[in-house]
Amino acid sequence: MSYQLYRNTTIGHTLQESLDELIQYGQITPQLACKVLLQFDKSINQTLATRVKSRLTFKAGKLNTYRFCDNVWTFMLNDVEFREVQEITKIDKVKIVACDGKNVSEEGSSKK
Repeated sequence: MSYQLYRNTTIGHTLQESLDELIQYGQITPQLACKVLLQFDKSINQTLATRVKSRLTFKAGKLNTYRFCDNVWTFMLNDVEFREVQEITKIDKVKIVACDGKNVSEEGSSKK
């Protein structure tokens, strides 16, 4: 099973809305929609892990809060500066959610 974080993005919401509409019109079953979402989770996690090569750095003026729960870090930052090569972007408030980069299915099977 892969992380479902990316369902809360624009593309994830759009996919869910489209699947809901197809279910409503009887063109697909709820079970098929569930399979599509699970494949989306797996594909987006794998694609981001293997195909994205750009790197950026950031520096925060203040770490407002942080949490570590269920192997997921959540950071709330204020006055954040992102830098990629020559480009700099400043943001007032940022929430970063970070998960373990290991394959979740491998991790789960090793604990049996």
